[in-house]
Amino acid sequence: MPRADTKAKLLDEHRAEALARLCELIVPGSSRVGPVVYVDAVLASMPPAVVEHALQAIDELAPAATSADALAAHAQTPAFALVRALAVEAYYSDFVAPGKDGPGAWAEIDFNSPLATRLAKDWSYLGIA
Repeated sequence: MPRADTKAKLLDEHRAEALARLCELIVPGSSRVGPVVYVDAVLASMPPAVVEHALQAIDELAPAATSADALAAHAQTPAFALVRALAVEAYYSDFVAPGKDGPGAWAEIDFNSPLATRLAKDWSYLGIA
């Protein structure tokens, strides 16, 4: 059973910091919801080969996490596509990590359809309390 906390499951400090910078560059403003917590939990549930590929992608992009211009040079790479997908999912799923104030993406983009407003988000399946 996954741990019910926000401690890193797979990402070491270096990768978590690089991923946080990458997420912020790819989805500006996303750092306020803690996307690294979401990505780390999602990766923890993936097959080892996928995890290894994701970790390699983060490592490949880490040196470019200094600016949008540096990251743009990688925009057509598989590593960028994977990290971008994870960053976008982490933010636009309306995830807000425990201890973060948010608001989540849905409030920011005014996604308030009747069905969406009735949704009770439960991240426990990721081991996030």
